[in-house]
Amino acid sequence: MDVPRKVVVVGGGVGGVSTVAALRAGGYGGELVLVDDAERPTDRPPLSKEYLAGTRSRAEIALEQPGWYDEHEITLVSGTRVAALRPGEGVLETADGRTLAADRVVLATGGRAARPAIPGSDSERVHVLRTVEDADRLRAAVAPGVRVLVVGAGLVGAEVGSTLAGLGADVTLVDPVSPPLAPVFGEAVAEWLHDLHRARGLTVLQAGVQRFEAPGGALVARLDGAVGQVEADVVVLALGMVPETGLAASAGLDTGRGVRVDDAQVTSNPAVLAIGDATEVVVDGVVQPRAEHWEAARLDGERAAATILGLPAPVRGASWFWTDRHGVHVEVVGELAAGEVVVRGELGTPPFSAFAVRDGVVVGAVAVEDSKAVRAARRLIDRGLPVDPGALVDPATDLRRLLRA
Repeated sequence: MDVPRKVVVVGGGVGGVSTVAALRAGGYGGELVLVDDAERPTDRPPLSKEYLAGTRSRAEIALEQPGWYDEHEITLVSGTRVAALRPGEGVLETADGRTLAADRVVLATGGRAARPAIPGSDSERVHVLRTVEDADRLRAAVAPGVRVLVVGAGLVGAEVGSTLAGLGADVTLVDPVSPPLAPVFGEAVAEWLHDLHRARGLTVLQAGVQRFEAPGGALVARLDGAVGQVEADVVVLALGMVPETGLAASAGLDTGRGVRVDDAQVTSNPAVLAIGDATEVVVDGVVQPRAEHWEAARLDGERAAATILGLPAPVRGASWFWTDRHGVHVEVVGELAAGEVVVRGELGTPPFSAFAVRDGVVVGAVAVEDSKAVRAARRLIDRGLPVDPGALVDPATDLRRLLRA
């Protein structure tokens, strides 16, 4: 397909902004439009941390400042959503009545916070966190001494619980799995991270939530098993996200657990690409593992831009993400569940790291306050270099030396 004269990107998260930036960086000279339903494209990771804590403003978490779009000749259509897409006609319609023409469309519609059908969860005191507005509502509901129940102790739940505890709230975390995210962090590191909540004064319960009731002033969460119940003033559901596929489905595109794309981010209609959390990559009929992280969305945008420009796909290394809780910075690369885990340093005394080794090569790593270890691990994974586990875990070993072996 020839390079299009006009590209419209739907969605202003990191994936959408990455797409338009990569198109301009790759020499695209056509008309470029970015449509976002928010006031301005915003970075999502700070919503559960600095923005929720009030230490960064809405302007400070913008992915790009307003002048950037003008400088790159990108038309930003903000404060509205795309209500209809007709790929055969090359037409998009916005909710506020505008019609946009496009030769190629990139869907970066992301996802919405999951709201399982838990009885009573429609209460206005039950929150989710996915947007700036969600964070504003939650922050307004929390003050020192307010009892907060966070349902789900995964990445977002742990971050929200940590942030709200830092604001003086009385936080309880509940999750049916203990420790949460063991396949992601490795069992030992996951256990240590989960225990941090208790060490910082949070109540941690292992249970599922059956329903919410409001017999009096408080909201009561009825839990599984012997745990019984928890009273709370505020509840936060941190139970993952649901890909936004409605626009794609109504346009006749193939969907599954996401908009189905190939490894070039192209949907079932070659005029439409899709990226990020909204997608499900299918290669040779096989659904690929999902990576619902910030960097994955950014790289999807770069790959979509390369496809539109007819350029080779950028090289994609091992997956990487980070998280912060209780003042501790954690980074993960590769797959911790894919090998034997060995620890560098003293587990529980930052900085330390753990590496997953299989057949003599590193396949994953997690580092606590040790970004250099993750950077080295990523290069080891991507190159498939053989390593001596003894040297790997010895704090005296310069990991850069292993890269030269």
